[in-house]
Amino acid sequence: MPVTGRLADAVADHRAGPRPLGELPAVPGAEVSERWIPGAPGAPRVRVRIYRPAGAGAALPAVVWIHGGGFVLGNVDAVHHSAAQAAVFAPAVVVAVSYRLAPEDPFPAGLDDCWAALEWTAGNAAEIGADPGRLAVAGASSGGCLAAGLALLARDRGGPALVLQHLSTPVLDDRLETESMAAFTDTPVWNRRLAQESWELYLGGRAELPAYAAPARVTDLGGLPPAYISTAGLDPLRDEGLLYGLRLARAGVPVEVHNFPGAYHAFGGWAGAPDGPDGDEPHRVALEHLTALRRGLHAGGTGAI
Repeated sequence: MPVTGRLADAVADHRAGPRPLGELPAVPGAEVSERWIPGAPGAPRVRVRIYRPAGAGAALPAVVWIHGGGFVLGNVDAVHHSAAQAAVFAPAVVVAVSYRLAPEDPFPAGLDDCWAALEWTAGNAAEIGADPGRLAVAGASSGGCLAAGLALLARDRGGPALVLQHLSTPVLDDRLETESMAAFTDTPVWNRRLAQESWELYLGGRAELPAYAAPARVTDLGGLPPAYISTAGLDPLRDEGLLYGLRLARAGVPVEVHNFPGAYHAFGGWAGAPDGPDGDEPHRVALEHLTALRRGLHAGGTGAI
């Protein structure tokens, strides 16, 4: 949801838990179930929603799907339609994560929950009809930050192996030093002020930045899975995504980067309808995002930058 004031006020006014699964609208062609899975040691259980194409029998690729919200807002309800849509279009098993949010639970709580979901997906692939050899992570905005963090963790912990990281208008850098972050101080949806507050709430006043919190700070990007990154031309986060993509390419990682000029942050790629009218911008963005996901899952990667 658009935030016009302070993020802290939006947390107080708009924080709500996920709705019961039975209250959510059905998405044609998709089946959805819900589980509570073990969290990190000493942490609470994690709610996940599992989306599959209706009637699918063969083991499908699996995607751990992470919602955005500036690390402090949103829940799995926000990605219900897009996760179901991706499951049908790819086709794939999509595991959407209801992770803990700041400021009540700052870093690393949210990333720990997403890691628990990734490990659970890999370890229970047969149960949910997934292929453990074709796992991916996907997220938009702050969800993109968590997805990129998962890719780094998986590399450094020796698995689960990933075939794709799909990052849409991702948050990647807490330093806020890029040209786009300096230029877009009063843009709709997201701006420098909100970005700064978001990082402050997420990091919880830490004096030193923890590893994996801000992927742009990681010096070695070699050995990461292929990436698809989309950015918006009028987004303060634009240059973070572009620079991260360039660094991935220089590190030898297959990466595809698409900047959509004239678009603002969170410009509706995942939420758009791929069956919309030809020439409609949300349709075009949604179709590209879904096509990139399908290509990465079923062909083992993306093209080059």
